[in-house]
Amino acid sequence: MATKIFSCFTQGLEGHLVEVEADIIKGLSAFTIVGLGDCAVQESKERIRSAIKNSNAEYPRQKKIINLAPAHLKKHGPQFDLPIAVGLLVASGQIDLESIKDTLIVGELALDGGVRPITGMFNIALFAKNHNWKRIIIPAANIQETHLIKGIEIVPIKQLRELWEKKNSLEIQTNSIETVNNKEQTGTASEINKSNPSKTTTQKNEYITLDDIKGQEAGKRALQIAAAGGHHILLKGSPGVGKTLLAKALPSIMPPLTEQEMFQVMQIYSAAGLLQNQPQLKTKVRPFRQVHSTSTGVALIGGGAKLQPGEISLAHRGILFLDELPEFPKHHLELLREPLEEKVIHISRASGTILLPAQFTLIAGMNPCPCGYHGDDQKECVCRPYQVMQYHKKISGPIMDRIDLVIEIRRQDVDIFRENSTHNISQKKQTTTADKIRQSVVRARQIQQERFTESQVHTNSEITPRQIKRHCPLNKTCEDFLTEAAEKLTFSGRQYYQTIKVARTIADLNSHTQIRLPDLAEALQYRNRSKSSPQ
Repeated sequence: MATKIFSCFTQGLEGHLVEVEADIIKGLSAFTIVGLGDCAVQESKERIRSAIKNSNAEYPRQKKIINLAPAHLKKHGPQFDLPIAVGLLVASGQIDLESIKDTLIVGELALDGGVRPITGMFNIALFAKNHNWKRIIIPAANIQETHLIKGIEIVPIKQLRELWEKKNSLEIQTNSIETVNNKEQTGTASEINKSNPSKTTTQKNEYITLDDIKGQEAGKRALQIAAAGGHHILLKGSPGVGKTLLAKALPSIMPPLTEQEMFQVMQIYSAAGLLQNQPQLKTKVRPFRQVHSTSTGVALIGGGAKLQPGEISLAHRGILFLDELPEFPKHHLELLREPLEEKVIHISRASGTILLPAQFTLIAGMNPCPCGYHGDDQKECVCRPYQVMQYHKKISGPIMDRIDLVIEIRRQDVDIFRENSTHNISQKKQTTTADKIRQSVVRARQIQQERFTESQVHTNSEITPRQIKRHCPLNKTCEDFLTEAAEKLTFSGRQYYQTIKVARTIADLNSHTQIRLPDLAEALQYRNRSKSSPQ
């Protein structure tokens, strides 16, 4: 008699229910798996046979048939090992079907019967909870990924034999571990400052802050505006002036993730198989992804055979840092058009179509010319005007049009780096500390949350032209000033509205209920062409 076990797999961020049908019939010993499974699914036959034998259970000697339904969906990954093994044991009468009623089962099997962790566990558990499953049996190594999923029974197992050794008295863990993990979730400001968002692949306890950077007040102010409103920013300047250092200091002033944002980020990292390597998410630190110019287009936007998230989705609700922007292939930069504008990325492949979130803050760095010293006060540029022009053409107009803030980072006086210099002592008195900047950013974000309570918008950078008329009205003086500036600087419609959005963020930082002329004037400074740009 055929038995039916339920499992799940993920495609993108979405879970898909899979019915694992197992039947044992008379005939020569054979093992067949149908239902459009990939190589990992087909290879599960040998893992399952060894796992069952090494778990002191009887491996059926008759003909065995496994069907993964629905058959039109291509299944991938080793998470079907455990449900297939359970299906065979139920079909052969070694496990009572009632003991796993209303249960979703996922897990990879080792040859000795051990249950190994799988990717996408957070999304699978979330799918089970949202579709009213009573419990889910998972690998014990994945238990930490599910600590935020409440309202469903979690059964973590380390060995296959635990399923029949416990029989009907499975040790159900209904996420009472929440009491332990809730302490880990609640990250104070001091805990956040001890974690490391500057690189998502490392686990250092410290990262660069704005207090570590001498001078560069204009750059720090631009970062403050970008962090407060979620605006994209481009840092231009000669080599060694501090562009990369400023970019890596941006996470130190970013506000913590909200509960909703953290759930979204965890879904993305779970789909990519990276959630267990992100301890900073427990303290709600925003992602920081630095992408090298040699990265492929698939690595940047996502996709591949398993339709996994790329760097732009891994930076969701955080920061995407592209250093040496002109060195990226032009085609790869053009792939950023949709996510920069729509905040999502549509990926269509032969294996399916998925929609991934991509609401990130882009921070990019670039030199003014190939040699790096065009417009430098101390070093002479050796590039010809044509070379400078061609260098800037590597970044298309549509991409530049989507960047809200452009700031030129100038070379600092060497005396500023001396700890005991008079100039440095005076700067310490005048400079706003990173903690104060971060507090002002948090206050500005709170103002925006209250402003956009009735919509799905979180920051000023996300508002539409219709919402601009409602939330960012200009008085007659400001409107005339902006119109005149737009005509002189030949603004596009997008640039016109971007200036208003940036001005709204500056007004929030200055605690102004309405946009004032100084707010608008400061916003226009970041739209003007840099002196180092070719004429």
